[in-house]
Amino acid sequence: MTRLVEAVEEIKQIARVDPVVGADGAVLLLERISPALENVDSSSGAVGSAVNRTIAELVPVIAGAPADLPTRTEWLERLFDAHAADQIPYIEHLAEYWGELCASTDVASEWADRLITITRLAMASDRATRGYFHGTSVCLSALFAAARYEELIEVVQHDVLWTYKRWAVKALAALGRRAEAVVYAEQCRSPWASDLDIDRMCEQLLLDSGQADDAFARYGLSANRAGTYLAWFRAVAKKYPQRPRAAILADLVQHTPGDEGKWFAAAKDAKLFDEDPHASGQGFCSGQPRIRRGSRARGPSLARWRVRLRDYEPRRESRLRPHADGRHQCRRSRGDRAAYSLPLQPSDGSHRIRCRCHRSGTWAALRRVSAAKPYRS
Repeated sequence: MTRLVEAVEEIKQIARVDPVVGADGAVLLLERISPALENVDSSSGAVGSAVNRTIAELVPVIAGAPADLPTRTEWLERLFDAHAADQIPYIEHLAEYWGELCASTDVASEWADRLITITRLAMASDRATRGYFHGTSVCLSALFAAARYEELIEVVQHDVLWTYKRWAVKALAALGRRAEAVVYAEQCRSPWASDLDIDRMCEQLLLDSGQADDAFARYGLSANRAGTYLAWFRAVAKKYPQRPRAAILADLVQHTPGDEGKWFAAAKDAKLFDEDPHASGQGFCSGQPRIRRGSRARGPSLARWRVRLRDYEPRRESRLRPHADGRHQCRRSRGDRAAYSLPLQPSDGSHRIRCRCHRSGTWAALRRVSAAKPYRS
């Protein structure tokens, strides 16, 4: 992967000085990627992701080069042959950028005319006729780049794969029929379609139409899912800056029932520690993260969380010892060397929690919480 990154950076540096030479180097690299990685273990998906990033970075270099028509025709022929010979396949997504690689509507229209016949056969409604053709996405991308939108919609009408139907959605949007494009995309949902891709495309269509509220209500949460809950929250907050961050976090908590404890980092990022832990029916996180955060910040916060939360549970290695006054004392392992007194059945509205930490060698007496809310049944 490091060699791919180095090769891309070197090509970009050359393209700044001589764009045509840099584009020719990009074509050469794309030709050799698949044979070079053919015997490399890619079970983790890291190789495929790296190649996709490489394609996305090299396509603008090739498309932006001021090459004459014979040179660009030669590049496209070489890339088409490499795409046909790709067996893994690693450069399959190169076909999605074919309209950009053509760099003009005339060249794109020529490629569409060249591939339209076999593409129609490959996407025919008759199962005895239809089949796989590696140039299907190439043809659809060329039709879109040539602004032949109606023909593009007609070609894919008998197919069911979202990989091809998404081009019809883009064509409807290019014709200014965004509402129809959203309905068309919703009709393409199936077990073989990417719900995330559909949600993102529909969300963008609504945002382009100026319907930000509708876009958030229908797709704002599902379309911006990320690798972590914190990244998910930041993505939604960045795309919808007009909405309060607290409201976004509350919507995300309700959108993921049972995962409330995973939103503590997002609550920390939004600085929502002082929110009522039962404001949304469930807290933003489980008892342990809240207690750790409160103990580092301020005593009253720790006391408030300890008193109001019923979802606090001692760790498995803890030992519970009954007390005469109806309390249970939780003594942790010797590694932590900390003892907590937890009121399980309060008789009045005021409670006190004391924590002794031998690491610092001091007693920390937390503030008495007056008129604390009683436990919920």
